[in-house]
Amino acid sequence: MRVSIDQSALAPPVAPTASSASPYRRRFLLALVALAAAWLLPLAVTAVDASWLLPPVVLLTTASLLRGGRTLLDRLLLATVLLVCLTTVAGLFFTTWPWGMAPVPLAGTALTVLVLAALASGRRPTLPRPAWADLFPVVGTAAIVWYLAQPLLRAGDLVGRLTVFTRGEDYLRHLTLVDVIGRHGGYAFTDADAIRDHLVSLLVYYPQGWHLIVALLNGHLVPPGSTADAAALAEPFLWWNVAGFGLLVLTMLWAAQRLPGPLHPLTRGLLTVVVGALVLGSQLPRMLWSGYPTETLGLTLAVVLAVLVARPLTASREHLLLLGALVVGIGYVYYLFLPPAVLLVVGSLLVRRREVLRVRHTARVVGLATFVLAPIPILLGVLRANQTESLTATVGPDLTETWLAFGILGAIVVPALLGLALRVERTDPTWRRWLFVLLASTLFTAGIGLVSLVLGGEIGYYFNKAAHLTTAFLIVGMAAAIRLLPVPRRGRPARTAVAGVTAVAVAATVVLFGGVTGWQRSLLVVEPQTWAQRWVHMEVTAPARAAVVCDEVVRRYPAVDGVTTLVLDRGTYDSYLENICVSTLQGTTAQTEAATYSLLFIEPGRTWQMLHATPGEIRLVATDTGAESRARRLLRSLPEIRERVTIESMIVERPGD
Repeated sequence: MRVSIDQSALAPPVAPTASSASPYRRRFLLALVALAAAWLLPLAVTAVDASWLLPPVVLLTTASLLRGGRTLLDRLLLATVLLVCLTTVAGLFFTTWPWGMAPVPLAGTALTVLVLAALASGRRPTLPRPAWADLFPVVGTAAIVWYLAQPLLRAGDLVGRLTVFTRGEDYLRHLTLVDVIGRHGGYAFTDADAIRDHLVSLLVYYPQGWHLIVALLNGHLVPPGSTADAAALAEPFLWWNVAGFGLLVLTMLWAAQRLPGPLHPLTRGLLTVVVGALVLGSQLPRMLWSGYPTETLGLTLAVVLAVLVARPLTASREHLLLLGALVVGIGYVYYLFLPPAVLLVVGSLLVRRREVLRVRHTARVVGLATFVLAPIPILLGVLRANQTESLTATVGPDLTETWLAFGILGAIVVPALLGLALRVERTDPTWRRWLFVLLASTLFTAGIGLVSLVLGGEIGYYFNKAAHLTTAFLIVGMAAAIRLLPVPRRGRPARTAVAGVTAVAVAATVVLFGGVTGWQRSLLVVEPQTWAQRWVHMEVTAPARAAVVCDEVVRRYPAVDGVTTLVLDRGTYDSYLENICVSTLQGTTAQTEAATYSLLFIEPGRTWQMLHATPGEIRLVATDTGAESRARRLLRSLPEIRERVTIESMIVERPGD
């Protein structure tokens, strides 16, 4: 028997040819070029004073490496929230490296990470073409943002902008945080001892994710620390607030159109009108009026997370990464929404456990990182600052609008969801999952109210904020009701006509009774004007007294080292608000804290407490004749304090005050 031997097997191995090795060389050279460009581009852009280009470049690069979503808007929105969430975590390291939040190292590091991620995943940068479906959320958002930007367009000077700030005192505290984080180069709570001389103590452990992002973006317009006070930040700060609310609107419009899947253009248009009108006619614009930018961003992240739970991405690893990042981001931006976010993610993973097991290694890494990073702000707030005491507040906002939103929207959305889940589209689990989203949010809202009662408080402030989350989910859930309406069909003119008439009737009804036109008060608010209308028609051309006093004091009495400047006005709340404003613009909130917070709101007791609580030299700026007389009488009976107090008379008289 002959044995056949393959002679080629005995031949010596052949060295790889240049052609076979060239792909590896090309990849290696391409990687080197990309890594070099990651740093050369920020250097070149910064050299020509165009640092503002760097955030869009990072955003587009991130979006080009994602694969979730079908449209360009899907990619850009998912990339935006991913970058927001990852930036809140990166803020932990900004204070540990020597560059703070300088644009070049930030952009260079971000682009380097993206290049390495592309090499590790083998993904090439690519973006979907713009689709006509993206126009509906984008155009709707642009119209709403233009409408809401009117008071800022009318506020032509610092006094006008301060009038907006003094409508809700929280704006001033948020401005303080943005200013301090920008000058400090990172989170305040990472170096609490060093920051105490620059920041009021109640803000040291406040969730600071939104403030970090705004300070970082401001640094690409004006380098952090380039101004001596916060006055220069006032205008961009207000625009970032409106932009943040615009991102929430865009997210809700996008979410409402993502839930049902493919839609007819008529349905998309109707959804845009309905969701936009409900946002404007509900309590949500109150966040602009009262100055709640952190809650606005927290709601945005929560809506994206809920939509991904209801309609997951097809790429499992990317889906898990986004879920983990969103949970962490919510923890750093507005950790009140962290419990329902965790509940939604855990419930989703349990239902989709088979898909999770296929990528178990990714799930372990993402889960561990989320478990370690997400609780840091809430643990600091609870253990270091005792922030749970806010749940025991005995006063709070009127809850009528919350019950109206729950009752009216719930009566429409819940039956529609049940109809789709149990009868019309039983094979699509999206609607059952959105029912789970609403259930989790409702239980969370009820839980906040119950905890407030158990701790001896009343259902109020934080119950109302938790209800904002449920309200946002109900508005997005209107997609279920719209989904049940007739849709035009080719070759069936009667059905097309019925669908068109129905869409126009529904849109007109929601716009009218949502209070958008002003002809009819909104069914979702108590006052004749909606919160959006109150914000838009704010009287900034006739500035508030607090704004006039604050601007005048800052200009006439600059901050002096070792001297605490305090304002005395006709009323206790006037003095309180003006002191917050002046100390914010002068960067002296830490020095004036004892004379501003936790004091009586009656006179002369408040003035007495202010004088005794403030060490060192005091400069009292009296803006009312009665306040000046009261202070002088009080000082005559306090010889031990009189020697270190100087009274400056700056009487402010305005018609109508």
